[in-house]
Amino acid sequence: MAKNDTLKTASVLAFERKLDPSDALMYAGRWEQRDSADTWQPIAIREKSVRGTISNRLKAKDQDPTKLDAAIENPNLQTVDVATLPHDADTLMTRFTLRVLGGAGKPSACNNADYQDKLNATVEGYIASYGFSELAKRYAHNLANARFLWRNRMGAEVVEVRIRLLEQGSAVSEWTFNSIELSLRNFTPSSDATRADLEALAGHINNGLSGERYVLLEVIAYARVGAGQEVFPSQELVLDRGRGDKSKTLYQVEGIAGMHSQKLGNAIRTIDTWYPQEADGDLGPIAVEPYGSVTTEGKAYRQPKQKMDFYNLLDNWLLKDKVPEVEQQHFVMATLIRGGVFGDAG
Repeated sequence: MAKNDTLKTASVLAFERKLDPSDALMYAGRWEQRDSADTWQPIAIREKSVRGTISNRLKAKDQDPTKLDAAIENPNLQTVDVATLPHDADTLMTRFTLRVLGGAGKPSACNNADYQDKLNATVEGYIASYGFSELAKRYAHNLANARFLWRNRMGAEVVEVRIRLLEQGSAVSEWTFNSIELSLRNFTPSSDATRADLEALAGHINNGLSGERYVLLEVIAYARVGAGQEVFPSQELVLDRGRGDKSKTLYQVEGIAGMHSQKLGNAIRTIDTWYPQEADGDLGPIAVEPYGSVTTEGKAYRQPKQKMDFYNLLDNWLLKDKVPEVEQQHFVMATLIRGGVFGDAG
């Protein structure tokens, strides 16, 4: 098909997220009491003052023994927030809800009618060809493997995730997963029974993204980490930090330790295995981001010069009628499901 020289990217182009998690709240209890919700107690945030020592890398001028000895005499005093299980509880329970909304790929704001028509036709073509089955399968896997627990998952003896499909406040379906058996690096089920449960869960997520029904999921994860062990809520970003303030502030909701909805969403959308791979090995799935950004590595895996970032793929698809490979079409749709403001820079 010939290139469309008249169609331009809309200067106002925005999409609402279609996977909408709540904040997660954290509770403590015993592993054998997983079926008794009333026995679980909220985890509180408390302060702790610590006396640290000099351990940072020193500049050459500060490596003189006399200066170093003088620095050590001045302790590194700091106050931090901590969250721990009580000493009579060995299991962390994390609970949140997830809405799966329809209308994926339809902009919430667009000031170019021709562009919106082309976008709608392109999205409808993708849905007719592939639906949301591949994306839903990956979202379901990330719920089942408890990736959203982040550091709390690492080092846990056992992790169990229970997912309930809610209708009018009641569970109409429920699935239970042994999360440790499910990989964080691929989306292959660990057994036939797990595959059946994942397919059922993915089917409902697919229906929600397609707009066939309203989907609300309740997700409850149990991680047996040990009595009295530290757990890890989200850390607050404090922009206006004065002298003497805490060096680490943890997130809480009405006194209960919690995890940000943004952190949960990042884990659920960690499904991008289609980015350009490097010669030094496979990083595994990364979160769906327009430039493939991985902040922990300070790196973008979808560089514009490679023409594999979201904007180049979308513009080639809509403006130049260059249909991306199937895997990159999945990435583009996943980015639209993620939501964001993608208008042309003015």
